[in-house]
Amino acid sequence: MKSLVDPTKLKPVDKKDGIFQVIVETPKGSRNKFAFDPDQGIFALKKVLPAGMVFPYDFGFLPQTIADDGDPIDVLLLMDEPAFTGCAVRAVLIGVIEGEQADGKKKVRNDRLLAVAEANHMYSNIRKLADLPKKFLDELQDFFVNYHNLEGKKYKLLGCKGADKALDLIKKARKAS
Repeated sequence: MKSLVDPTKLKPVDKKDGIFQVIVETPKGSRNKFAFDPDQGIFALKKVLPAGMVFPYDFGFLPQTIADDGDPIDVLLLMDEPAFTGCAVRAVLIGVIEGEQADGKKKVRNDRLLAVAEANHMYSNIRKLADLPKKFLDELQDFFVNYHNLEGKKYKLLGCKGADKALDLIKKARKAS
């Protein structure tokens, strides 16, 4: 008997209003990296970041998608307070951090969607990528470069794009699922 619904099978978008449903894996401020384990049907600890390094925002995925790395497409979620692992959060898509990950000789796209929680105060004025300060985006990109370096992988930033490019990636990831 399963204790949870498989969150990868939930609806990714509410067709009435275009709001996306993000499943949180790792809460903001956590050193622990959690990931959904489809074989066991639970969220499991995947790794621990070194002391002094934490996830800057909630990190999760968009259900019913498969990205180029074989996992559901990643989402960095801006919201007032950290959510919890397994929480579904309605969010507005604002853009994508495009990146390429190298593990040995193999290169794989590993993009991160950027979204803003529908229910929030601090980010309520953020409706598109251009609403975020450049320094804010630079720091997010630096986090992902450093995060991959700790694993011995190289992460090459390909740039930040708006919601239109993010929607194209979602369409591709939905077809792959």
